[in-house]
Amino acid sequence: MLDIFLVEDEALIRMMIAEMVEELGHRVVAEAGSIEDAQPIAESSRFDLAILDVSIKGHPILPIVHVLERRKLPFLFATGYVSPALPEPFRFYPVLRKPFLIEQLGKAIDAISVRRYGESGSTFLRSSVGEQH
Repeated sequence: MLDIFLVEDEALIRMMIAEMVEELGHRVVAEAGSIEDAQPIAESSRFDLAILDVSIKGHPILPIVHVLERRKLPFLFATGYVSPALPEPFRFYPVLRKPFLIEQLGKAIDAISVRRYGESGSTFLRSSVGEQH
């Protein structure tokens, strides 16, 4: 079970994602609907993974990404944009395309968990997440 930090500005979407996370056997330990609310959580809270909307109330999520990078905490992006406008260093992080299925979220979380904890040596490929075949 992973402790997850969820940043999503749309309350209903945040609730739906939180429910999916819990159905998958993980726990949402912190939620934020704005960059301002997310900043102190990202800087000091304990969690295993963050799920981040790319744009929060029209502002890029980059300040939070920089904090997570500095803390070496894993994260994945969730976005409804077809091609999220992410700066170069972040273009290769996992991206879930909204709307996504619980199975897709589960695969993304599992892949990050495997990569983070080194189980079975699997690697996470961006193209394998959020795409329906």
